[in-house]
Amino acid sequence: MARGRYLVQIAGCNDCHTSRYAELGGKVPEQDWLTGDAVGWNGPWGTTYPINLRLFLADLTAEQWLVIARSAVARPPMPWFNLHAMSDADLLAIYHYVRSLGPAGKLAPEYVPPGGNAQTPVWHF
Repeated sequence: MARGRYLVQIAGCNDCHTSRYAELGGKVPEQDWLTGDAVGWNGPWGTTYPINLRLFLADLTAEQWLVIARSAVARPPMPWFNLHAMSDADLLAIYHYVRSLGPAGKLAPEYVPPGGNAQTPVWHF
């Protein structure tokens, strides 16, 4: 668990997937980590939202997570290529850590295509 927690912190997962984490300099209770955010990221691709990783991983086996992490190509600003660069051991450490937190929170808002009107605050690229 310690390795997964460490990787979540240094890989910047909380920066997007934990509401207000970056804004508060990481001073968000761990019980609130990785529950997604309703603040969108808007650019030429449309508006994307950081998913609730705790709900997402709760429905996946470790093997399914590895397949997704290895094949994912996500919209910005998600650095999916960083997942591809991680070892299986690191990806599994993240998986087990996130699962240890338990499901919490709600689903992130749906993707808004280019030209669509996001109903939440957004960061503009």
